[in-house]
Amino acid sequence: MSISGATRVAGVVGRPISHSMSPILHNAWLAAVGLDGVYVPFSVQPGRFVAFVNSLRGGTVAGLNVTLPFKGEALALADETTFRARGAQAANVLVFRDDGTILADNTDGLGMLGAFAEQAPGFDPAAGPVVILGAGGGSRGAAAAFVEAGCGDVRIVNRTLLKAQEIAEPLGATAFALSDAAKAFEGAIAVVNATSAGLSGSPALEAPLEATPQGAVIMDMVYKPLKTPFLAQAEGLGRQTVDGLAMLIGQAVPSFEAFYGQAPPAGVDVRTLALKALGL
Repeated sequence: MSISGATRVAGVVGRPISHSMSPILHNAWLAAVGLDGVYVPFSVQPGRFVAFVNSLRGGTVAGLNVTLPFKGEALALADETTFRARGAQAANVLVFRDDGTILADNTDGLGMLGAFAEQAPGFDPAAGPVVILGAGGGSRGAAAAFVEAGCGDVRIVNRTLLKAQEIAEPLGATAFALSDAAKAFEGAIAVVNATSAGLSGSPALEAPLEATPQGAVIMDMVYKPLKTPFLAQAEGLGRQTVDGLAMLIGQAVPSFEAFYGQAPPAGVDVRTLALKALGL
């Protein structure tokens, strides 16, 4: 890879960020298509995100993917927001324009539904009910995507009920405290872990998955490890599972197009590259 003054720079920002597979995906696509571009990770301390993003206005970089814990702040900083970002109340994509303005989008929902379509063929998101664990930006994106897909019964479960209600009410969803998770799981066709619990080095998420129907599909947005304790628990109960790597790749496709002006090239097996990086 040759870096020059003309190299188009994009990246991913979050904290922690060392686990991110996004640079592997985007840089593989850049190499395959022969673009003069690079995609890099940025670790920003809490409290410094706003200053960091504002310093990039005017096209210093083409754009950023945004991950935990900054998706809510990313939306608030934008000058223009897409329908998806407004519905999710969070942004995982920021595009920096030459005039100094910022466009915010949310491709998390697209990636999540794409992961279900790939790894759980026949899954109908409109059939509901679906349960989403957590009250961060990932949860907001997932809830908005299910609502947009026609699901009439979305349930948000969080340790703090008030935070779940903040996401649920604008979308017409229902909020549950984590202590009532078993009740929320009743009849669910899908449960999505949108928290960082289970990420390498983090405590596992404790959830009563045995309360889900046998046919429920269980997904974890965490992809390092690929098989989280949450997914292992689901498999032990005989539930079908969807992993977070499929979602990451799904949301990365429209992100790449937003940053580099064209779709990523077909025929690049980025999943295998990511699995190799994960030691799998």
